[in-house]
Amino acid sequence: MTHPTLHRRAPAHAHFLPRALVGAIALALAGPALATDADPATELAPVVVTAPMQDSPLTVVTDPKAPRQPVPASDGADLLRSIPGFSVIRKGGSNGDPVLRGMSGSRLGILMDGGQIAGGCPSRMDPPTAYIAPENYDRVTVIKGPETVIYGPGNSAGVVRFDRDFSRYAEPGYRVDASVLGGSWGRNDQNLDLRTGAPTGYLGVAANHTHSQDYADGAGHRVHSRYDRWNVDTTVGWTPSDDTRLELAVGKGNGQAAYAFSGMDGSQFLRESAGLTLVQQHLTHHWDTLEVQAYTHYADHVMDNYTLRQPDPASMMPMAMASNVARRTRGGRIAGTWRWDEVLELVAGMDGSTNAHTLRNGGPPDSMIYYGLLPRLRDARMSDVGAFGELRWTLAPRQRVISGIRLDRAQARGYQLTLPSAGTSGMGGGMSGGMGSSTTKVTASRSDTLPSGFVRYERDLASAPATFYAGIGHVERFPDYWELFGGHVDTSVTSFRNLQPERTAQLDIGLQYHDARMKAWVSGYAGMVQDFILMRYPASAMGTGTASNVQARIAGGEAGVSYAFDPHWSGDASLSTAWGQNRTEHRPLPQMPPLEARFGLTYARDAWSVGALWRVAAAQRRVAVGEGNIVGQDLGTSGGFGVLSLNGSYRLGRHLTLSAGIDNLLDRTYAEHLNAAPTGLVGYVSTVRVNEPGRTAWMKLAIHL
Repeated sequence: MTHPTLHRRAPAHAHFLPRALVGAIALALAGPALATDADPATELAPVVVTAPMQDSPLTVVTDPKAPRQPVPASDGADLLRSIPGFSVIRKGGSNGDPVLRGMSGSRLGILMDGGQIAGGCPSRMDPPTAYIAPENYDRVTVIKGPETVIYGPGNSAGVVRFDRDFSRYAEPGYRVDASVLGGSWGRNDQNLDLRTGAPTGYLGVAANHTHSQDYADGAGHRVHSRYDRWNVDTTVGWTPSDDTRLELAVGKGNGQAAYAFSGMDGSQFLRESAGLTLVQQHLTHHWDTLEVQAYTHYADHVMDNYTLRQPDPASMMPMAMASNVARRTRGGRIAGTWRWDEVLELVAGMDGSTNAHTLRNGGPPDSMIYYGLLPRLRDARMSDVGAFGELRWTLAPRQRVISGIRLDRAQARGYQLTLPSAGTSGMGGGMSGGMGSSTTKVTASRSDTLPSGFVRYERDLASAPATFYAGIGHVERFPDYWELFGGHVDTSVTSFRNLQPERTAQLDIGLQYHDARMKAWVSGYAGMVQDFILMRYPASAMGTGTASNVQARIAGGEAGVSYAFDPHWSGDASLSTAWGQNRTEHRPLPQMPPLEARFGLTYARDAWSVGALWRVAAAQRRVAVGEGNIVGQDLGTSGGFGVLSLNGSYRLGRHLTLSAGIDNLLDRTYAEHLNAAPTGLVGYVSTVRVNEPGRTAWMKLAIHL
């Protein structure tokens, strides 16, 4: 059987973008500023990132533009999985769902330029990270655990921020960051980040395109996994003084992705974004900064079984079908920062967001019920408004207390909830309202007031360049769209009203060490989760899943070390583990990643470096088959694996860097424990889990001007 090409329905500008990016990079390479005049005494050897280290208590900051292994990220989740403590629920080649310390979904806040974006698929085909092109950003910051209150509600697992950094130009200037990448399975990426400005303002344009065909696993079996994606973001800023910045950002993107886990593929991932930010500094002696932000994000997602595959007459969807879901999120934030000498720093303000979800189902353009001509049906509306304050108090030169408090008012309204008619079983069924039952659609609302807070103590040790910290946090999380209205839950009015908010109380403790040769850290956590929201999947495809509350315990931690043996040799290692227990049913919590370790060794001299990465995952025997989260369920126990990869990098002067790697050098056949169950596809080999790529070679050329 022949399959349609990945670009079959791509718009014209999607074809133009890769050529434009390559052309821009070629022009940059031809410029006179590209003279190979690197000074070995001042230029450090380029090193491929394999496991970003924790920089400060519970915080990891990494450069998404830096070369990294495995093959540089195609989306936000791909980048996060290189950070110790993160896993990804795999679905194929792209658009996996990030998991931090065994927690996923709305437990992990994802922010792009300070704004929230949410996908529309009831089965999470399009998580927030699917709309994020990492290399379009300057900095990715991860804050683990409930240890901040200033970045939105319900972030019990942590917060991830994808940020661009803009500031006033002291004089006219420009900057260019560009790269091209090629690799196995037809992988090719083009990235361009162009910025220019003067003291009165600046302009930035970031564009990227990434593409891959189906990959093959270590046994040579093809996996339905191809994808194609592009993004363009433009930022315009006005800076009349050193203290004032007004910025407008607009962006758009789209793409396609084939999925091994689903009866449908993602044939459209349309994103439209806009944001306005005002930053005013040095207002008074103590009032240091005022920040006001407003944003809107629109995600329009199409799933179908005919663009990237042929409908299978033997499947549950023998005819060409499509589902079009969309979500528009609007939000804003106002926050002020006050400082009193070097003793107190307070960040306080308010934030809020509201989003509406719509859907429509139909057939392809040549059918009688083309989905694009049907009206959109609104099924849910959700909103939150919160007030927060976070205080940093320096008790003494080596001691600090960081604390915060937050109060949120969350609301949800369902427009397509089911109310069974007389004589029916009393259960609604997912988005369809129940298979074979007579139901009545009704509208219902609910709301909750949710407090959160934390306090953390930090102390710099006098005997060593180390910092000890211990903190305790409490977060209350309102059920999210997928837990109330998603494709795997009962959408009756009774379930909508009875599902309780999740309440997490967690202790975090750790130690940071940093000297001239060694950087090391260890962090551990233990928590109690009241009314943990657990998803129970149906035994058959015709059944209805449920979301219910249980009592749970969680624990785990991460550790890492990097050490310079001499001026050329260095090594690093990291370890992460997560554990969860369903106390109500006396069984493990589902969807917990296994113990994982990474070991790296690098040799760097002058303008080049070579390195090796050995990633090892243990077997996972603690499972709860049929239970899971909003993304996937436990499929059973899994075996451990080890994957060896090699990388190298060479600086071709001051402005050019060439990096390359071979992932899965030994061509191992393996699958991640956290995995969406594959669906049988004609022309593909069925496996228990979606297998990872076999031996993969890649090369990346980057320019910085």
